[in-house]
Amino acid sequence: MEQRALGDLQVGAIGLGGMPMSIEGRPEEERSVRTIHAALDAGVTLVDTADAYHRDAGEVGHNESLIAKALGSWSGDASGILVATKGGHLRPGDGSWTQNGRPEYLKEAAKASAQRLGVDAIGLYQFHRPDPEVPYAESVGALRDLLDEGVIRMAGISNASVAQIDEANEVLGGRLVSVQNQFSPAFRSSLEELRHCAELGIAFLPWSPLGGIKKASGLGDDHGAFAEVAREHGVSPHQVALAWELALADVVIPIPGASRPESITDSVRAADLRLSADAVERLSAS
Repeated sequence: MEQRALGDLQVGAIGLGGMPMSIEGRPEEERSVRTIHAALDAGVTLVDTADAYHRDAGEVGHNESLIAKALGSWSGDASGILVATKGGHLRPGDGSWTQNGRPEYLKEAAKASAQRLGVDAIGLYQFHRPDPEVPYAESVGALRDLLDEGVIRMAGISNASVAQIDEANEVLGGRLVSVQNQFSPAFRSSLEELRHCAELGIAFLPWSPLGGIKKASGLGDDHGAFAEVAREHGVSPHQVALAWELALADVVIPIPGASRPESITDSVRAADLRLSADAVERLSAS
């Protein structure tokens, strides 16, 4: 698979998002493990998770533990797989999402994530979502301290504005390596952040790059230009969406969520799909 830079590492151009395997509607564990193994077999080397990817209140870190189990049972060499996780977002168990960006909490959460993942240092740790009750610099300062202490190897942020990207990079002393924002054919309001990351050479990781769990299956129906280009190439509209995102900047590394082996293997093929400049322009204008 094509490789792209994430900090000081090279990872596959398409990653795997773990959330669908752990929240409401999740499959049996056996299928989730097969999905992760299929991704790794296809060349995926970036797996994205979070301690908040769970369904019930008493199972914080469900997805982190699942990924650790799948990596441990994979037949290949898992030492080259980058597992990225996040902290600062919480699920009380009633279906809602809340925030906790207090530095002391983030430090505790990171250490708990490392324990669940079975690592001495987390490869990439990301501040999941800004907490309106805590100054942003204080939250990101926790990641700076975690870097300095060796608890995490690299630091990123998620759901951030351009101003927050710059603030985080300043707090981290120029060590911000990634920004994870929602971006897809249906959700393009993060295009400004994508372009800013391209200017700075910071990896941009689109989450829900196919439109989200509920809407991904209808991507071609909802976005005719993507279906049209898909027919021209004899591929799925999902591959076209991911290839379009990859074509927008060489810092883009989509992380489509999956809970079926067939879904992630289709997504991975987008790394080999080359769209013409005209096709990219048509898709961007649609």
